[in-house]
Amino acid sequence: MNQFRKGTRLALVLTICGLLLSCAEPADNAAKSNEEKSENQKPKIALIMKSLANDFFSTMAKGAETHQQEHSDEYELVVNGIKDERDLSRQVALVEEMVASGVDAIVIAPADSKALVPALRRAREAGVVVINIDNKLDQEILEAEKIEIPFVGPDNKAGAKKVGDYLAKQLKAGDEVIVLEGIRTSFNGTQRRLGFEEAMKAADIKIADSQSAQWEMSMANTLALSMLSEHPKVKAILAANDSMALGALAAVKNNGKAGDVLIVGFDNIAAVQQAIKDGQILATADQHGDQLAVYGIEYALNLLKEPQAKLEDRETPVDLVTAEVLK
Repeated sequence: MNQFRKGTRLALVLTICGLLLSCAEPADNAAKSNEEKSENQKPKIALIMKSLANDFFSTMAKGAETHQQEHSDEYELVVNGIKDERDLSRQVALVEEMVASGVDAIVIAPADSKALVPALRRAREAGVVVINIDNKLDQEILEAEKIEIPFVGPDNKAGAKKVGDYLAKQLKAGDEVIVLEGIRTSFNGTQRRLGFEEAMKAADIKIADSQSAQWEMSMANTLALSMLSEHPKVKAILAANDSMALGALAAVKNNGKAGDVLIVGFDNIAAVQQAIKDGQILATADQHGDQLAVYGIEYALNLLKEPQAKLEDRETPVDLVTAEVLK
């Protein structure tokens, strides 16, 4: 009887072992399958920009989408933008939404150099690669938040100085000009203002007034009309982006000073290219908006492949655009 029981127990143990082994094999296979799926899954990159109503950012979006289509086997792309340049809360929300959706990287043109840093720190803590393009994040805030986020973009001060230097050649010492600034808490806006100021100082040209139109065409139009009335001797308007240059152009026409007041901008959007060809705007700076996001995306892809790579800023081209260049 005891031998029978021992035999029965042995058979039962062997049966259970067989069942466990048969169950373990599919589980191992499933784990391997999940690993392979994870390895083969394409990274998802979110591009978060400022206002898509601005032609510069719609051009940026198209450039990024074209690049993704040409490299569709390498990554997926999600494109986002905000209603206008001042909608900071929505841009912060977009960062949080993209992190929650599980993106691998965020390439962002921040609407503000300071306000976006805490949200981007949280993204980095969640394991998301973050690349800053167009408008550089504030270095002091980055240090306070104890994070490194590389910047990919042009030297805005140098680009604005190129435009200012070209304008100065059309003026004479002692002439008066006015400046339409971007958002003052934006690094690129500050750098462009400084570039304009450096060029005017070198040519002994007086800046009669300098105010922020917050990158907006309609605000630039209103401000320029007021400034032209207050400073009737003004010979030129330096606008920190092309949307504001177009607003200034409308103001000059309404003021009856078309052809008498020169206008320069920054961004090289299509409407300003045409205005330069037509002799209505003197010059602008091209920071190659169609490629700017692409530079950031390519950097993000490299960091996803080599997560231990050193984080370094990368300077991109900025070129003077005049009627001669557009011929």
